[in-house]
Amino acid sequence: MKTNLEGAACCGGPAPAGTDACCVRDADAKASGAAGCGCASAATAGPATSDAEAAASACCGTPKAAAAGTARPGGGRPPVNLPVAVIGAGPVGLAAAARLIERGIEPLVLEAGSSVGAHLLEVGHVRLFSPWRYSVDAAMAAQLEAQSGWTRPDADGMPLAGDIVAQVLRPYAEVPAVRRALRLRTRVLAIGREGFDKVKSEGRERAPFVVRAMQDGRPVEFRARAVIDASGTWSTPNPLGAGGLPARGEREHAARIFYGIPDVLGRDRARYAGRRTLVVGAGHSAANALLALAELADRAANTRLAWAVRSPVLTRVFGGGDADALPARGALGTALKALRDGGRLEFIAGLRIAEVAADGAALTVRGHDGEGRPVELDGIDEIVCATGQRPDLAMLGELRLRLDPALESTEALGPLIDPNVHSCGTVRPHGHRELAHPEPGFYTLGVKSYGRAPTFLMATGFEQARSVVAAIAGDIEAADRVELDLPQTGVCSTGSLAGVGGSDDACCGSASTTRLGGPESAGGRVVASNGTAGGCGVATRSASPAAEPA
Repeated sequence: MKTNLEGAACCGGPAPAGTDACCVRDADAKASGAAGCGCASAATAGPATSDAEAAASACCGTPKAAAAGTARPGGGRPPVNLPVAVIGAGPVGLAAAARLIERGIEPLVLEAGSSVGAHLLEVGHVRLFSPWRYSVDAAMAAQLEAQSGWTRPDADGMPLAGDIVAQVLRPYAEVPAVRRALRLRTRVLAIGREGFDKVKSEGRERAPFVVRAMQDGRPVEFRARAVIDASGTWSTPNPLGAGGLPARGEREHAARIFYGIPDVLGRDRARYAGRRTLVVGAGHSAANALLALAELADRAANTRLAWAVRSPVLTRVFGGGDADALPARGALGTALKALRDGGRLEFIAGLRIAEVAADGAALTVRGHDGEGRPVELDGIDEIVCATGQRPDLAMLGELRLRLDPALESTEALGPLIDPNVHSCGTVRPHGHRELAHPEPGFYTLGVKSYGRAPTFLMATGFEQARSVVAAIAGDIEAADRVELDLPQTGVCSTGSLAGVGGSDDACCGSASTTRLGGPESAGGRVVASNGTAGGCGVATRSASPAAEPA
């Protein structure tokens, strides 16, 4: 093979000194009809384990490892005697802490809430569709088993969200190494590099991270060798407004809008009993809320429910039924479809909400359907907004990030999880290379790594934590050995899947049109706008299910 391509073109330009290897591989690959190495995506280039590896991986004069958020040739890393900061003490954050402890690296776990698993506690009444086998990280379980008195839950049992906290996260927080590392009631406000603003590059990879936070109402500051952001997205819900901004009047009427999954049959029963509630959203959170409201309607007179979705295609929420490898998830979608088809709720498809207004003692919701025609729903007492969440990026303003422009996920994951393309939520196994940023030593894990995509499973986060911590430890072989085995959703199999209107035996159907009436007609009407549904796609490797708090 030629060793010198002086003057040859590499990625459309002359090969700079020291980049011959890339250009040779590029030329040879293209000559054989394969894709050349080109200027490889920095988001997937991954860390270099040595200066020599970084130099060898240079392409077009740009070291790929440096672009991927790792040390540049001739550079270094922050002092190894500093801890690795983990933001968030949910299942994935504590899994990252467990992997750090496993490798003898000191973690520093910063949790805004007053308890580990704070986000899970907010939906503690909701039964997860993942059994225990997918809900406990292996390293965390091993360390718990080394402590006396902990019993591993039945692998096939179906936990409530609160059970995860009570039976796993809180016991794990009492493990001595974790107890020393954990800082509750510590809300991270900003992260930067010591002595380096966002613009300055030379020597940046050697500078420790500085993490500023409020702890019990007082400002504190921590130094770290690396940062793992597993803070989740549950605390930043999407608004009702179809355009991504709050609907007009949404903030003014926030006291009557619940974001997430209310405890309809428990703590929040009085809020919904005997009232008309509009649930907005087409995911599993909306399904849980609707099924609970339907149960409440059986017990409390005059309890009525309406369901509004933006898309007329409900393939994802109805799911794969019996074909779903997680039976509880399949049953959830099947029960919701039966509720809609049984005429026990008012169904409004294609609604894009623009305004929430007061109408006497009730609320009126205004918007448009898929054809731009005005839609008005009045007589609404309460609204449940289950339109998903988005990542809070405010604390990351001084870090160099590479995000998907639409989803705000890590850039490399964006094309794999984009719901505009993958209606099944397919995602190939991934690890540290897809989770890195141009900021050396900074990683996003858990549901926050997926940004606005509604396709995350807790087990995915556990594998992310294993891979990323291996990379931080310098064990690139283990970090690259991504092992992700997720249960299939069944959504893209040959099973019967429901659209809206048309045939319910097609995954992708076209919608029918029905005229909207007033609030008095709550007899289970199906309302949809015209239009042909998008393709349901093809499952590849493991199909990732809808989001669980992590």
